[in-house]
Amino acid sequence: MADYPDEFLKEILQRTKVVAVVGVSMNPVRPSYYVARYLSLKGYKVIPVNPGHAGKELFGQVVRGSLNEIDEPVDMVDIFRRSEAVPPIVDEALAAFSKLRTIWMQIGVEHTTAAAKAQAHGVDVVMNHCPKIEYQRLFGELRMGGFATGVISSKL
Repeated sequence: MADYPDEFLKEILQRTKVVAVVGVSMNPVRPSYYVARYLSLKGYKVIPVNPGHAGKELFGQVVRGSLNEIDEPVDMVDIFRRSEAVPPIVDEALAAFSKLRTIWMQIGVEHTTAAAKAQAHGVDVVMNHCPKIEYQRLFGELRMGGFATGVISSKL
């Protein structure tokens, strides 16, 4: 797992307002669901993206079938897909959002070539991390020991 400076991660989380979550599930026990829900509860506008659920509503937003269906600026694309699915998502994000600031790949998701391409376009990249866990850690919401850090974190 890459080590990112806390200030880098904190700056991303503070400047981000709109997050497109690619691969979000409608199932509340899936990590993609509860991470997206958590972000929405923290004040981020979360735009769910999943072609299998396009047109449904989640967190007060219509689920989009692809990033191309989003007609507003997005600050961060959070990817809940396997690593091999990342390159076309990054390509689509770079084409769809001229002011995209961050590509965030969830825990277990890494693609160095796609990351380098995004970085070459001036986009910050975080791989193999969870914005929910980082938010909790950096903004003092994680309690030491017990359920807050053990069970939840290990499932993300």
